[in-house]
Amino acid sequence: CIESFHSILKKEQVNNVQYLDFESAKLDLFIFIESWYNRKRIHGSIGYITPQMKEDLVKRII
Repeated sequence: CIESFHSILKKEQVNNVQYLDFESAKLDLFIFIESWYNRKRIHGSIGYITPQMKEDLVKRII
């Protein structure tokens, strides 16, 4: 799964942005992961739902 994540991160974000410094890269990647990757992008390995939906389901079970 992590190799797939790295591939998507590079294709959809990192290769399309020129970062000026480490802090700007860190902030941009955080925003990408939290706003797009985890909340809107579906994942086949967890039943074609978003990671946020999976987390919400687990919280309801516990």
